[in-house]
Amino acid sequence: MAYGTTTSTPPVPAVQNDALQEVPAEPIPEEEQARLQKDDPACAHHQRTLRQKLHAFYERNFGLVLVFLAQTCGSIMNTAAKLLATGYDTKFHAMQIIFIRMSCTTVIGMLYMMWHKTPDFPLGAKGIRSLLVLRGTCGFIGLFGLYYSLSWLNISDATVITFIIPTLTALVCFIWLREPFTVREALAALIAFSGVLLVARPTWLFPNPPVDPITGQPEADAIVKTLMDVMSSPKTTPAPISPTQRTLAVLAAVLNALGASLAYASIRVIGKRAHSLISVNYFAAIATIGSAAVLLIHPDLHFVMPESAGQWGLIAVIGLTGFLLQFLLTEGLQREKAGRATNLMYLQLVLALIIERVIWGTTPPIESFGGAALIIGAAIWITLQKNTVTKVEKSKVADEESRPLLTSEEEQERS
Repeated sequence: MAYGTTTSTPPVPAVQNDALQEVPAEPIPEEEQARLQKDDPACAHHQRTLRQKLHAFYERNFGLVLVFLAQTCGSIMNTAAKLLATGYDTKFHAMQIIFIRMSCTTVIGMLYMMWHKTPDFPLGAKGIRSLLVLRGTCGFIGLFGLYYSLSWLNISDATVITFIIPTLTALVCFIWLREPFTVREALAALIAFSGVLLVARPTWLFPNPPVDPITGQPEADAIVKTLMDVMSSPKTTPAPISPTQRTLAVLAAVLNALGASLAYASIRVIGKRAHSLISVNYFAAIATIGSAAVLLIHPDLHFVMPESAGQWGLIAVIGLTGFLLQFLLTEGLQREKAGRATNLMYLQLVLALIIERVIWGTTPPIESFGGAALIIGAAIWITLQKNTVTKVEKSKVADEESRPLLTSEEEQERS
């Protein structure tokens, strides 16, 4: 080729715009789209942020979920106990229900502590065994009061009376441990016991309500009945009770609150000197032995064998939910702040009202709602007053009977 010469380039055929528009774009496979989105820095940052938010929500509210599940287990357990005591021709006494529940708790607790080699298992340190026995005995007495009251009271009434425990605990600690008991706490105690009177409705304070001409039962308040009629129809007709039986049941429910308060005070004295599971196991073992002894010694009481699959199922439910109540409540109170957790415990009253309407078709009268408002208000007031006191570090304890509102010192142990 000579220097300076040029060569002609063959012409390139022009591509029509119409031809370009007619060629369809190939779709990107879904796998490739997912890979591209995953590799996108903005998308990856968004996913990390979403995961962090979900994890933070989980960490922030998981304790509340556990407490809610514990309250649900408690309501189911109380319902099963009431059905065993009143729902069949073969009646189960409160002592046998205690034996069923606490024997399951004892066995599971012993196996757990053996497996994890809990310190000072099974009797605890020598210097505090008498306090552990006192704690277990008071818990057993309180548990008997709870289950005996369920033989005659509605679940909601028996549940709301347990909310006087913080007030009684403050009073017991004032008498026994010489802890301060302020005028406001005394006023809250008076309000709480006024609420108990409204729940009990003694005949000397309340005249006999009008009686339904068909069922023979006292008529529910019209407003409350209208509000509750949206629930399902009654499945089981509750047996009528006399004013004397109701009074005894209310006294038994107050005995439950007093026993629990004494148990909490003894736990406070024990402090960190005993593992919480050893304290719980003392309670379960003493309740098991005590209920078995009463059933064997008392001439009018004896062990009753279940006669149907339904009764066997209720027994299994009591044993399982009793243990789950203890486990879930312990875990929840250790993870959650005291105020949020204990306020959530009041949901058990709502669950009790729903269960009563669905299973028994009963509607508490307006006096019970008024009494519940007074008791819960006094309990919250006690808690708020306690939260203003200087915080003192206490031992971490957990008890399956701690479903009612705890005092702030016991709440701080789990927060």
